[in-house]
Amino acid sequence: MNKQEIPYKIYLEESEMPKAWYNVRADMVNKPAPLLNPETKKPMTEEELSQIFCRELARQELNDTDAWIEIPQEIRDFYRMYRPSPLVRAYCLEEKLQTPAKIYYKFEGNNTSGSHKLNSAIAQAYYAKQQGLKGVTTETGAGQWGTALSMACSYFGLDCKVFMVKVSYEQKPFRREVMRTYGANVTPSPSDTTAVGRRILEEFPGTTGSLGCAISEAVEAAASREGYRYVLGSVMNQVLLHQSVIGLETKAALDKYDIKPDIIIGCAGGGSNLGGLVGPFAGQKIRGESDVRLIAVEPASCPSLTRGSYIYDFCDTGKVCPLQKMYTLGSGFIPSSSHAGGLRYHGMSSVVSQLYHDGLMEAVTVSQTEVFQAAVEFARVEGILPAPESSHAIRVAMDEAMKCKETGEEKTIVFGLTGTGYFDMFAYQRFNDGQMSDYIPTDEEIAQSLAKAPRL
Repeated sequence: MNKQEIPYKIYLEESEMPKAWYNVRADMVNKPAPLLNPETKKPMTEEELSQIFCRELARQELNDTDAWIEIPQEIRDFYRMYRPSPLVRAYCLEEKLQTPAKIYYKFEGNNTSGSHKLNSAIAQAYYAKQQGLKGVTTETGAGQWGTALSMACSYFGLDCKVFMVKVSYEQKPFRREVMRTYGANVTPSPSDTTAVGRRILEEFPGTTGSLGCAISEAVEAAASREGYRYVLGSVMNQVLLHQSVIGLETKAALDKYDIKPDIIIGCAGGGSNLGGLVGPFAGQKIRGESDVRLIAVEPASCPSLTRGSYIYDFCDTGKVCPLQKMYTLGSGFIPSSSHAGGLRYHGMSSVVSQLYHDGLMEAVTVSQTEVFQAAVEFARVEGILPAPESSHAIRVAMDEAMKCKETGEEKTIVFGLTGTGYFDMFAYQRFNDGQMSDYIPTDEEIAQSLAKAPRL
């Protein structure tokens, strides 16, 4: 098809929206290793997980046999307020780069939360409401997840308590205020309001926090309150399941115009956006229906896939959560205070880890300054100010497009634009003022952290 035949924005009709989530684990030859009880070291049961998560979410977490799980009508009705999201042809970026590559991005920032996180937040709040709970607790890095969950809880009349990584709490006050506007209680983490928070503050004085720290506090807060459960925005199987609407819509939009992707790129923190975007395409690869390249992009400051170990580790710094087999830098690893707060997690989803381990996915790292260089260039030609997390995918999409310029290949590149960066102006200010720096952990730092991982 020529340029005139493919619109700038490809939208699906409401009738074409997914009616079921796709569970890639059902098609995986090598299933992700089971979660382990941190005390017994045996696989977690549904009953045990139900003490942490809502009952239905615990079932979804353990389900690796059903490829399709129906999306409840009430969730589908909520999705209709902001979905389907557009698949956008980046014509202006292609022209700027003078590349023969065709570049598309799936834009997930067209809702008040500003990111893809709402796809899972509304599902988790729905199941909490169905169970008759009073409220939920959670952690948030850059604040997108906390914002999305506060919106979802407000919709269903649930209490919402958010532990926000301290560096983001300080750098992104306006995102914090959006959460409070929707009724959430927001606490900087680590804090002195929980036993695990006090322990972390004692062990790491002056720490700027991490997602692992905030998870520990949120789990403790839920366990100490009657009628509360813990919910989370990344890493777990249930979250990647809900986020599969991203990949399903992307695939449907591409199929609508007979577009065959050669490369699909997503930023990688805990794995929610990445797993949701690539899941349906990974399923095609596993079934032998496609040879598309899948690329995970992670920050050089927190390189769990590219420099971590594939072992069982705690999902949180306080070591109160189940053990998960994943690529990890060690649960005690505290990343530098980079501006991509949503990617500052020590480990990677077990699904993404297994796909990477089996050679079905590639992984690359990029530095903070080159990420913001790409973000600014994208903003100037495409008219959207991207989130720092999303900009990792933009960076590699541009790099792949420039390789096509060198070789003359007309590859089709698709990347996930997870959200907007309008609450990340402190980061853009640092970049514009030439004050942004790059930090890459040493081998010794990673080894010291991994030395404290559990021995099974």
